[in-house]
Amino acid sequence: MGPIHGLRRFGNNLGLAWWAKVETSAPNVTYWYGPFLTRRNLKVNLSSFLEDLSIEGSDSIKHTLVRERRGEPLTI
Repeated sequence: MGPIHGLRRFGNNLGLAWWAKVETSAPNVTYWYGPFLTRRNLKVNLSSFLEDLSIEGSDSIKHTLVRERRGEPLTI
């Protein structure tokens, strides 16, 4: 485990980590993408995740950026 991973985990445990809640309608799934230390870093990395979902055929992709503590499951 590297230092960045440890910082992300620590930030998540404190409820300070940034996450993206990504919802799709087909399939009807909620994905949690994160944790990230900064909102900016999340935004930079989120576009590739959203593109992957689109390529896989997901429809009506919506996302919200939130700062909170998340645990499993990360896909619902």
